[in-house]
Amino acid sequence: MLMIGPPGAGKSLMASCLPGILPELTPSEALEVSMVASVAGTLEDGRISRARPFRAPHHSASMAALTGGGLKVRPGEVSLAHLGVLFLDELPEFQRAVLDSLRQPLETGEVTVARANAHVTFPARVQLVAAMNPCRCGHLGDPALGCSRAPRCAGDYQSKVSGPLLDRIDLHVEVDPVSAADLALPPPAEGSDQVAARVVRARAVQVARLEGSGMRSNAELNGDLLDTHATPDEPGRKLLAQAAEAMRLSARGYTRMLRVARTIADLAGADTVGRIHVAEALSYRRIAPRA
Repeated sequence: MLMIGPPGAGKSLMASCLPGILPELTPSEALEVSMVASVAGTLEDGRISRARPFRAPHHSASMAALTGGGLKVRPGEVSLAHLGVLFLDELPEFQRAVLDSLRQPLETGEVTVARANAHVTFPARVQLVAAMNPCRCGHLGDPALGCSRAPRCAGDYQSKVSGPLLDRIDLHVEVDPVSAADLALPPPAEGSDQVAARVVRARAVQVARLEGSGMRSNAELNGDLLDTHATPDEPGRKLLAQAAEAMRLSARGYTRMLRVARTIADLAGADTVGRIHVAEALSYRRIAPRA
């Protein structure tokens, strides 16, 4: 997921809250996470935790810090976040080569580090959550706070993130600024506990559906399993076909839309992916990939 919005809109806060609505690690998942932490030397007192990892490296992080490396090869942040959340704040401020090094892990769920004295593969099945301002000044579209270079500054700033990486991000969410009046509003009707319960139910459905396949969630669906479980009904197929042409979706983007629509249907408790689920999935993919 990529959140785009002005400074102070709550992007970092929302990202940090995400692990709180995710299901606890299963015993086998907790063992996987603990093994990575043990190799990295970060396992505290040999204790195995059931909480999902949350890693938020600074934008000055090197490629080795993010994907792994060193003289004695160690896991990087993308592996330390395995089965959890990797949060990249100020996404365009990362070096472009460092960001592009995440393309393989996001696609395969693992990262291979090759060195002269070692060739090691670490697990890296993460939920990538990124945040960025719409432009360098952060106030694009605000006549009072925006800089004089708009909209050119927005294009220059957003072009720091490559098209192939954007194509691997399923959800593009615009975050509106928060005013003082918004802070005075009553709390939402649905709290984190209710959302977490809905996520647990949807994940249980996915686990049951994929039992025996070696997969854990819709994010891993491909091939025949993707066709079997994520193919929309006829209205949904027509909408997706039209949108794929209009939005110039790549084959990867098309597949990812099917996975997102299947997940939206699971959260809604629907057995079949319908047009409404496809429409919602497409609404989250507004940014056209760039070269």
